[in-house]
Amino acid sequence: MERVNETVVREFFLLLGFSSLGELQLVLFVVFLCLYLIILSGNIIIISVIHLDHSLHTPMYFFLGILSISEIFYTIVILPKMLINLFSVLRTLSFVSCATQMFFFLGFAVTNCLLLGVMGYDRYAAICQPLQYAVLMSWRVCGQLIATCIISGFLISLVGTTLVFSLPFCGSNKVNHYFCDISPVIRLACADSYINELVIFIFGVLVLVVPLIFICISYGFIVRTILKIPSAEGKQKAFSTCASHLIVVIVHYGCASFVYLRPSAKYTSGKDRLVTVTYTIITPLLNPMVYSLRNKDVQLAIQKLIGKSGFSLKTL
Repeated sequence: MERVNETVVREFFLLLGFSSLGELQLVLFVVFLCLYLIILSGNIIIISVIHLDHSLHTPMYFFLGILSISEIFYTIVILPKMLINLFSVLRTLSFVSCATQMFFFLGFAVTNCLLLGVMGYDRYAAICQPLQYAVLMSWRVCGQLIATCIISGFLISLVGTTLVFSLPFCGSNKVNHYFCDISPVIRLACADSYINELVIFIFGVLVLVVPLIFICISYGFIVRTILKIPSAEGKQKAFSTCASHLIVVIVHYGCASFVYLRPSAKYTSGKDRLVTVTYTIITPLLNPMVYSLRNKDVQLAIQKLIGKSGFSLKTL
């Protein structure tokens, strides 16, 4: 019997997802599909506007564009399969597909965390070191920072995925989640996973806590510099360039820390699924909405592009 179970688990996993909600899955499908389309269209608009408007060809918007690209792939890894499973009776995912999904999900998730840290440094350089900004954030430096975030993100993901799937899986093959995340998968291992979990936890601290501390220190200097600005208008303008970034940081790091900065033994499927929905759906949705609704430069660029296309809201 153990041999049969081991063979089954090595061939596929069964994603339970939201199957316990019964007929409510149809409602979830409609809601998640709409949110997914908004995420794709919102991030594509941000990328297009930054690419087409030369006034936005600055390091700040360059990083925002890369973040939007990463957010698109981040959601593509998770949401299409989740939407299919909401309608499917057989919610299986092969062993290799599960590992692949985890690798790319973690890769883009870690890259996003590092990108948010880099964006915090960019705001620090722009506000606290304006005279040296062109040197500190030259295009060469920006390219090196982006490459470092992506390479580091996927190297860390490779280590985490390898640690999870190097364990033997010979018990249940039911993943109590809507995608192959670390905690629900590693709980299915039939060997002592303490060392693996400890290493994953250490990497989680490095990825989440270190950039967050760096962001907090950067904003400490930023606030001190802004308070020295004599005019109220100058202070408001400086704060407005940071507000969008801070909102995304708080939501992303807050939810991710809740799920990943603890042992998998404390994993609770219901709460974790709800929190995971927040940073796999709400955060990618929040990113383009916050940056488009709160950022006057992006709003102006969108209006200019609409004007060039000859489209007017009055014609609707």
